[in-house]
Amino acid sequence: MPIDPYILLLLGTVGLAALLPARGTASDVASGASTAAIAFLFFLYGARLSTREAMDGLKHWRLHVTVLACTFVVFPLLGLAARGLVPVLLNQPLYQGLLFLTLVPSTIQSSIAFTSMARGNVPAAICAGSFSSLAGIVLTPLLAAAVLGGSAGGFSADSVVKIVLQLLVPFVAGQLLRRWIGAFVARHKKVLGLVDRGSILLVVYTAFSEGMVQGIWHQVSPARLAGLLAVEVVLLAVMLALTWYGAKALRFNREDRIAIQFAGSKKSLAAGLPMASVLFGAHASLAVLPLMLFHQMQLMVCAVIAKRRAQDPDTDTDPDTETETEADAAEPVTASAPPAASRTAVGTGTRSG
Repeated sequence: MPIDPYILLLLGTVGLAALLPARGTASDVASGASTAAIAFLFFLYGARLSTREAMDGLKHWRLHVTVLACTFVVFPLLGLAARGLVPVLLNQPLYQGLLFLTLVPSTIQSSIAFTSMARGNVPAAICAGSFSSLAGIVLTPLLAAAVLGGSAGGFSADSVVKIVLQLLVPFVAGQLLRRWIGAFVARHKKVLGLVDRGSILLVVYTAFSEGMVQGIWHQVSPARLAGLLAVEVVLLAVMLALTWYGAKALRFNREDRIAIQFAGSKKSLAAGLPMASVLFGAHASLAVLPLMLFHQMQLMVCAVIAKRRAQDPDTDTDPDTETETEADAAEPVTASAPPAASRTAVGTGTRSG
């Protein structure tokens, strides 16, 4: 399970912020640049998503409802249950970051990549990740207000407006312009992928610079970080099991179960970082630390699971799945994309999501 080189860049950015944090005018410039970069990132997301695929995906509503329930119901409930670990394993700031992690929407790129690798329902993964990201623009701030309350110091109606303007409006603009720029984005996906990664690095640098200037890192000790890592290991294991066996209990076929597992067990770094910056202000660095750790962990673990799923027998259902019900047989199932389409889908993004 190799470490993603991009995670090394993230850690290097954190180190740079610790040694040379942006202050004064430089901080204002970095903050403005990170806001613009994230807006452009979501503009590209909108330009990449086929409207036809999104409309077709709505037909598979049971799968998308299942993924949304995992992302915005089951995850937050587990986060609230972790409150009992304070102060034994976690201090209050780290717990708030962990709870915020459970409120963030699912990923787009890595869900597609791992679903394709495991021979799952790639079109469903594309739509599930996109729908989750769009829903999270509204649901994540509202859930943060409900479960974090005053601890998310930057939360207000104005915060929701800022998040919508920074994420949703550019996404919609990308969708509207996709007819003219979609082909260009597809041809230059590798170059534009640098925008994805660069925007995340810029947001990380801005957030951790603010944390250094405010002097909040004295609240974290190595023992607390170890405790946080242990809690996140358990959280990921529980969600991977629930999404896989829960989807089986709901009578989804193998391809759909794969899409549900990979889309329903992940959290998006790309969406979570700008939201944390708006909601937590100067304390955003501690709020996103659990998300950064979870992001690397989910990539490593899901890469192993995807390779294992790819070796499963090439059947319509899992060997341990019972015979389909009459309702399942009557309802058409979205088939997984052929290899060529899968590679195209995977190439539409980066692993930073």
